[in-house]
Amino acid sequence: MNYKIILGFAPTRRFIFSKEDAHKFKKLTMTKLKELKVDYVDIDDINEEGLLHQEDDILKTVEKFKRKKIDAVFFPHCNFGTEDIICKVAKELNVPVLLWGPRDESPLSDGSRLRDSQCGLFATGKVLRRFNIPFTYIQNCRLEDEAFERGIKNFIAVSNVVKEFKKIRILQISTRPADFWTMMCNEGELLEKFGIQIRPITMSEFTNRIFKLEKEDHPEIQKTIEYLKANVEICVPDNDVKRIAALKTAMKLFSKELGCNAAAIQCWSSLQDVLKIMPCMGNALLTDEGIPVVCETDIHGAITSVMAQAAGMGKTPIFFADWTVRHPTNDNGELLQHCGPWPISLTKEGIKAKLGRPFVFEEHCAGSVHSEIKGGLMTICRFDGDNGKYFLLLGNAKGIEGPFNQGTFVWIEVDNWVRLEEKIVTGPYVHHCVGIHGDIVPVLYEACKYIPNLNPDLYDPIEDKIKAWFRGE
Repeated sequence: MNYKIILGFAPTRRFIFSKEDAHKFKKLTMTKLKELKVDYVDIDDINEEGLLHQEDDILKTVEKFKRKKIDAVFFPHCNFGTEDIICKVAKELNVPVLLWGPRDESPLSDGSRLRDSQCGLFATGKVLRRFNIPFTYIQNCRLEDEAFERGIKNFIAVSNVVKEFKKIRILQISTRPADFWTMMCNEGELLEKFGIQIRPITMSEFTNRIFKLEKEDHPEIQKTIEYLKANVEICVPDNDVKRIAALKTAMKLFSKELGCNAAAIQCWSSLQDVLKIMPCMGNALLTDEGIPVVCETDIHGAITSVMAQAAGMGKTPIFFADWTVRHPTNDNGELLQHCGPWPISLTKEGIKAKLGRPFVFEEHCAGSVHSEIKGGLMTICRFDGDNGKYFLLLGNAKGIEGPFNQGTFVWIEVDNWVRLEEKIVTGPYVHHCVGIHGDIVPVLYEACKYIPNLNPDLYDPIEDKIKAWFRGE
């Protein structure tokens, strides 16, 4: 999935410092953003300078940025800047805010200074707090410094999480499994606190659509079958493969028609009574296409999936897992596993994913995926809550070697499993989590700043490390 974030570029200056130097750094910053392939909208047409510095600039800037549908706003302090104007614009836009100013050179030979950008950052930060506006800042550094590029890229990803979170709409396919009280969620509260919408459909609506698609021989079904034959070792009959393809097609069509960016399905057991298949491969294929599908009608898991996928900027799919059992020889090792809903693109190099049957259900219906996925650095996270309070559990792990397992699986190692286990058991979390390859912890941690009522909960004591990372240390 390719995400696009449009940045509002609103460079600022203050009249008592060098106008010429402010113009110089405005142009240099624009050049750097283009080099980093950042999509931005400037304010060159709101006044003769294209710099935010007077009261008349406010309305024109806000109207242009809203018209251009920016997702976030960047205020480079090309000299000291005008903090009250910045804050009034930011208040009206209500999007993530980024501050930065170029590091000043030595004073001139007469002792005067051209910009004082750092001092301006101090002023703007204070006034943003007065306005109750959350913001991100990049340390006062040079455009060529690693801290600038790192800060811009991280802020773009943070803005993407905020953007995608604001439009979460989850396709709920039937109710939660009756025995899974852990999957309870408060639909009204999710709407009231976060604007998250749930779009339920009944199991009969879903299965009837699958039968209809099969009868029509929908072209997406044959396309899916061909993909499976080319990429998966198929260990089930052809009629089951066709039905699995029809199930995946139905989920995809419902998601698009109802405007949903994730799905949560009651994967057992009423579905097996009617269709005689498991939906795991369908979940895996759709997740690989950028529409995450989670098991056991786990609404909070679907929310987590959207956030993690957005934080990763769509570069790699998420996988939805159970915390399962501890590693037999590594005290900080744990098995992440599920019946088989993980994207087959994540399959470990040298093996081929299998389309087969799960080992845990008596029916042993066809449809599960069997594959160990690749290891490496990962982020593990979980959006959850109860009693009106919501948290985002997050931290890092790395893939390690371990015994063979059925279904989709990977063994991971964390810094301190017992500490993490305590967090999961004492809550508000459950046995489900979302994993993604790469380190998106700083992105999700910062994104929580812009999502009211959501608190980051690091399962390792690395908050100081994350803040140092943001500072470029």
